[in-house]
Amino acid sequence: MKNLIGGRLVDASDGKVIEITNPATGELIDTVPNATEQDVDMCVKEAVKAQKEWAKMPMHERGDILYKFVDLVEAKKEELAQLLSKETGKPIKEARGEIANTRSFVYGYVEKAKHEYGNVIPAGTEKGQEKTIQMTFQEPLGVVGCIIPFNFPCDLFGQKVPSALIMGNSVIVKPSTYNPLTLHTYCNLMMEAGVPAGVINCISGDGPTTGEALAKHPMVNLMTVTGSTAVGSEVMANCAKNITHVMLELGGNDAFIVMNDADMDLVIDEMVWGRLYNTGQVCCASKRFLVQKDVKDEFIRKAVERIKTLKVAMPQQEDADIGCLINEKAAIRVQDQIKKTLEQGAKLVYGGRRNGAFLEPTVLDNVTRDMDVMKDMEIFGPVIPVCSFDTVEEAIEIANQSSYGLCGNIMTSDMKTAFKVANALEVGGAVINGASFFRAAEMPFGGWKHSGIGNEGISTTLKEMSRTKTIVLKNILD
Repeated sequence: MKNLIGGRLVDASDGKVIEITNPATGELIDTVPNATEQDVDMCVKEAVKAQKEWAKMPMHERGDILYKFVDLVEAKKEELAQLLSKETGKPIKEARGEIANTRSFVYGYVEKAKHEYGNVIPAGTEKGQEKTIQMTFQEPLGVVGCIIPFNFPCDLFGQKVPSALIMGNSVIVKPSTYNPLTLHTYCNLMMEAGVPAGVINCISGDGPTTGEALAKHPMVNLMTVTGSTAVGSEVMANCAKNITHVMLELGGNDAFIVMNDADMDLVIDEMVWGRLYNTGQVCCASKRFLVQKDVKDEFIRKAVERIKTLKVAMPQQEDADIGCLINEKAAIRVQDQIKKTLEQGAKLVYGGRRNGAFLEPTVLDNVTRDMDVMKDMEIFGPVIPVCSFDTVEEAIEIANQSSYGLCGNIMTSDMKTAFKVANALEVGGAVINGASFFRAAEMPFGGWKHSGIGNEGISTTLKEMSRTKTIVLKNILD
């Protein structure tokens, strides 16, 4: 595939490419250009040039183009799902679900934009303003750079790109270097749907070169990033030079708290959903399992029993429950984190074996609150470290000792305890009787502490993708 810049499909200016392989098989799927700083500069200038005319287009016409994009995606949904599964390693049934979500994002953002009415500040609300009316409008920012990670590329495209476009911005998509092919296809379908040349662009390349050049560019007005905290910190530092606005959804080490009175069957269902989906490669996955002492053994026994029923298989197999990690390097990193936790005193109960990019779901017992995994060591893989606690106050302390604050959850039948914990957790989202892996398209999603800045979701993103202008009618009234 080639980069999409100003409506043209182009190679990198120096001809270099990145090979994209199937992580499950090692098979070469395709190549993409490895863009240079010169390529980024050209892309931004094309986006600037195209944006002003796009912003003049009536909103309903922009919306109709985005609806046509959805139709094109749905016409190719199986082809897109197979490509996403092959380049990412996620089970085909999960890939199909992710492609299907595109409609919800596009329709949600278009309809929300049509119902953003602004505010009127009436005359006389303060002394001296008796003859003045003030009205607010949301105007485009200009050029929006979108850095999208490997784990849910289409879902995060759905959050970032339609919201930016419907508000009249032009967009530059920077996909992950591991699995950019589906997003390149999405951007090409946007062009086919009628998004003008230069309004939608897709540029692949290494983060330290391409991503940094995008964040540093003085003509980029917003960088919206989903990725690690380290990446977010670097982007924020680069954006600071030009006072470029940022939206950052970063790492997490979510606590999954289980009280003695929890419905254990529900707990296990949510554990599987909340920790093993996408082979554990989820920012808001439950990653630290805090289980009250009286039910810890039951939790571990039932967790292992359920895990044994799940099929780890080639991602394209229809009956695969768990696929592989994004690459072998990622699997080795998770294996090293397991080893480190065992060296600190944990006990391996189940799993832990690796085969290339595949890693068995792993359960660790005897984890204590002072271990790295219970603080800031985020394991991006199918690992369930179990730490016991006595009181709810102790569970809250352990949960809040991390520098991350993305999400968290509490499993209990006592609603007083549930709301006590939900209110006390230092996180952007707290789930009661469900795993922290919960992100509805509509909800404001964002982290506290080192987990991010800003909120993303249909209820909030349009304000982030625009700037407020107040028009004052001074002395308009008698």
